[in-house]
Amino acid sequence: MTDLIGRTQADGTDRQILALLRENARASTAELARRLGLSRTTIQSRIERLERAGIIVGYTVRIAEEHERGQLKAYIMVTLQPKQSGSIEAALRKMPEVRSLHAVSGPFDLVVVAVAPSVDEMNATIDRIGALTGVERTTSAVVLSTRIDR
Repeated sequence: MTDLIGRTQADGTDRQILALLRENARASTAELARRLGLSRTTIQSRIERLERAGIIVGYTVRIAEEHERGQLKAYIMVTLQPKQSGSIEAALRKMPEVRSLHAVSGPFDLVVVAVAPSVDEMNATIDRIGALTGVERTTSAVVLSTRIDR
């Protein structure tokens, strides 16, 4: 199935496959086929099509919340100098404390989600982000507790 400019669109079966892969990106095609009542060949060809279309762009490891439970999580809002987002993103990708990066609208340009084992290490992470060439300023908020996580 393609849209008007030739890109592949995910149908209901594709969305089910994607949902199962989000749960476990290492699930075998046999397991996916069994759970969806389809053949392994069908699952494999659909996954390959989703990869070629750029819908699936990679596979990753999700860390158990229990593993990071004793660590601090912070949202670091970043204001950039003009035309600096590419170099800042490249620098942030190299920082193991950075869990996600979001470009946002409003008074900030980026929101960084970072995790560190201690207050001192979180402070150092925030300082390193603030010291990047092209960062105008940062504002951070340390997560005290998570009330809803869907």
